[in-house]
Parts: sequence; C-alpha cells; structure tokens
Amino acid sequence: MNTTSPSLLGTSVNNRATLLAWDGHLQDVSADVEGMRACLLRFDKPVYAINDNGEIGLANVGLPVVADGGSANLAAWLPLAPIAQFGAPSFRDVYGVEAAYYAGAMANAIASEQMVIALSRAGFMGSFGSGGLSIERLKSAIEAIQAAVPKGPYAFNLLHNPFEPRMEQQTVDLYLQYGIRVVEAAAFVRLTPAIVQYRAAGLSRDPSGKITRANRIIAKISRREIAQLFLLPAPPKILEDLVAEGRITREQAELAKQVPMADDITVEADSGGHTDNQPLVSLLPSIIAQRDQLGRKTRYDEAVRIGAAGGISTPQAALAAFMMGAAYIVTGSVNQACVESGASPATRDMLAQAAMADVTMAPSADMFELGARVQVLKKGTLFAMRAQKLYDLYSAYNSIEEIPDKTRLELEEKVFARAIEQIWQETVSFFIERDPEQITKAEQNPKKKMALIFRWYLGLSSRWARDGVQDRRMDYQVWCGPSMGAFNEWVRGSYLEDPANRHVTDVAWQLLTGCAYQYRVQSLKLQGVTLASELDAFYPMERHEN
Repeated sequence: MNTTSPSLLGTSVNNRATLLAWDGHLQDVSADVEGMRACLLRFDKPVYAINDNGEIGLANVGLPVVADGGSANLAAWLPLAPIAQFGAPSFRDVYGVEAAYYAGAMANAIASEQMVIALSRAGFMGSFGSGGLSIERLKSAIEAIQAAVPKGPYAFNLLHNPFEPRMEQQTVDLYLQYGIRVVEAAAFVRLTPAIVQYRAAGLSRDPSGKITRANRIIAKISRREIAQLFLLPAPPKILEDLVAEGRITREQAELAKQVPMADDITVEADSGGHTDNQPLVSLLPSIIAQRDQLGRKTRYDEAVRIGAAGGISTPQAALAAFMMGAAYIVTGSVNQACVESGASPATRDMLAQAAMADVTMAPSADMFELGARVQVLKKGTLFAMRAQKLYDLYSAYNSIEEIPDKTRLELEEKVFARAIEQIWQETVSFFIERDPEQITKAEQNPKKKMALIFRWYLGLSSRWARDGVQDRRMDYQVWCGPSMGAFNEWVRGSYLEDPANRHVTDVAWQLLTGCAYQYRVQSLKLQGVTLASELDAFYPMERHEN
C-alpha cells in the first residue's frame, strides 16, 4: 500500500520497528468496521493488519514479505483460527465431536432427550440429566436417544446418591445393559462399587496388548481430594469385592489397576446446582497441576484431560478457560433456558430475566442430611428461603413431633400446602417402589423420617419448576449460576434475548464463534494493534444455521 491509498479506519498502532510488509492488493483491504469484523470472522483464513501511517486495515489475503523502504507496514499477522483448534484434539477424537465442548447434565431430565439429540446431530455432545428419575423413565430416555442418534455422540449422567446406593447401582446396571459408553459422574464424595464396576466392565486389551477403555467417565469435581479419586486407579478393595460378586472379571480388575478412574475431569467452578462456588481462575490451574504431578508417577498411556465448567456463558469466559489450559469447556445454566431443555416455558422465562446477582445457595434434596447446598435462582421464587427454614428445623429438632404446633401448622399452610401426614403417605408410596429400605430406616429413626418429609418439598420443588405448575410458582427450585445473568447481558439486543429463540446448538456455535473472534482481537492487541472499540467484542447478531 502506498501513501496515496485511502485512509483506513481504526485507531492507533504502537510505534515499533516493522520487519515484515504485506504483499497484496489494496482492494482486498477492509477499511470499515463491518469489513474488518468480517475479516476477523473468516477463521479459515489468516488475518493481516496493514498499517497506513498509523491507521489500520485488515485483509484475509496476501503474503507477508520482508519489508523494504517503499513497502506498507505489516502491523500484525494472525494464522487460521478454526473453532476446532481450541482445547484438546484428543477430546474431539475420543468422543467424535466437532469441538472441545459439551453440554452438562441437569437433573430431572432438564437436560432432556431433545437437547441431547439436537446437540448430537450438530456434532456436539450433551449429557442427559438422569438424576431424580425412575429407572423406567431413564430406560425410556436411553431408548429414545439411541434410536435417534445410534452412533452418538451423547453421554448420560451418573449422579452419586449416598442415601440411595441401590438406585445408583440400578442406574449403572441399566447403562451396562444398554451399552452406554460415556457417563458424566457428578456429586461423588467417594468412589462407590457402582461406578468402579462401570469403569472396569469396559476394560480389555486389543491385539497389540494396549488397554482399551470402552466405558468412558467424565467426572465433575470441585475439590482436589475428589479429583484425586478419579485421577488414580480404582481402589483394590472395591475391585476385589466386585470380582468376588461376579460383577467383573479378574482380568478387568487387573486392568482397572492400570488406568485412572476417569478419562476426563471437569473442574466445576461457580455453577448452578451442586457447587462449592469456587473461582475458576484459582481452581482450574490447581487441578491441572495436580494432574501433572500425579501423572509423573502414574504414567498412563492416555493422560486425563482437564476441562472447565461453571461460569462459561460468554465468549470471553470460554476463551479464558481455554487459555488457562482447559482441554474442553462445559455449559450448563444457559442450556436450561433453551427451548430443547426439559424446563417449562415459565422457568425459561424466569431464567431469561435473571441478572448475575439473582442467585443464592439453598439446601439440596439429595444430600439434605449432610447439609449439602445447591445454587438456585432467587428472583421470583421463595424456594431458597423456605428450604433454609426446613434445614434449620431439621438441625434444631429430632423429630416432626418436637417441632412446635404453631410452626408445624405454618409449614402445612404456607410451605407444603397439605398436611404432614399426607406428605408422609406420599413419601412411603414413592420409596416403596424406589428404595424400601429408606422407609424401614425412617420408621426406626424419627429424625430420618423428618428428613424424608422435608425432602418431599425439596424434591418436588424442582419438578414443579420443570413442569410449570402454576399454583406452586413461588416454590420453584431452579438450578442456576451467575453465568445465566452474564449470558443474558451478552445477548441483550440480539435475537437470543428472547428465550423462544434460544436453541442449544445455536448457543454452542455462538459461544465458540465468539471465543475464536475474541482470540483474534486479543492476539492483535498483544502484537501492539488496537482496533476501533466497535470491534472489541463479539455479539450474536445472526442466527447460526447448522
């Protein structure tokens, strides 16, 4: 470009010695904001930033050459930036996906069959939300997904259930029966025979002698001590017991001692549902370092990949996770607000109105007695306050009968909307089919009985939200992290502001496209080039067609 060429839009470029020049045609240089944005979005092409007397234009064609006295300056040069280059190539290869990205499970089939199928058909993996479902309902979901996308990719959630180990075992038995090859293990506080059986049952040796892992485990964790359980091989004692019970072979037990419990570990930071509210910028590097430290001793033939979840709802967050070393990223709350989710339209509308501060912690249903907590939406619902009241009563008293009459009456009228005795009968009916031992224990322990009655409310509140039960709207339990508010801010003013326009595959592509775009913008800045402020961020302006 010579000095008689039109002035190029953009702002300043740092004054520095330029060793390269751009060899190309002036008509290929984009000099306006929209033209430069189009250049940045051509991820299959390089980007050349041409400096004309301190002003910048962009081009996708041409060549960098050694500068001479009359050449235009090449201020920066970016290589191709395909979406597939972010994260670990092995994640894409192992799971047969287009990008190092998957949609995490949300219990009660909120991460629905429709969601998993839609993602799979678009080349992404989704994890079906099996938590809280009956075995028959889960069986129906497996058959529907396998019929629609027999070759995948897809995953199914395996939720640790410390108070109903029978349910956890039945879930694993079903997964093995139907050949489910990827499970997302969540909420584990210890390794159980069920998950160890799933891992070991998929192990064998190929003709070359290499260990083949037919059953893959992606473990969601938020603590180093839990990460270690999945970074190490299965405990020998559990393996020996499984062999003795005939649930795995001796060879499978020996092979299980040579591979880690998980193929992938998802570091779950400040997320919806079960969370320790950890900051991703602290937690992810810590777990990566832990993996590397253990890896120097274990030397597995396949290293455990470490991914990131919790707070991933904008292109900047996605890029930050990848740049910190995440092998893949996982989304959650944002998918719940999409039309394919199992959440009701009323719940999706509530989520679409949420701000980052509209979340809080509340007692969880599945680990109520342990004091475990989940992050939920607080705007538009009284669930968190009412659930905390129940836990306070559980902590203060040893039985329902010890609770003062006035307080019990308030619970029946304002929280439960029915008599406690009726709730107990419904609870008995529920567990007689699901896990009769729970009723036996409750009849022998009044505090256990009180916990099951309170869990009736905690469990149904998420289903009321899922099903959109209008007269229980103030009791909706909606799992949600601050990422939902960040997403809403990002899409404000675009077609994605309306929850009716939110589709899981579109959201995935918009996030990943924005991630690649932000990578290019930041790369230019690192080379000393500052573009017009209008180009700093990516916003979803057009629907992505898969």
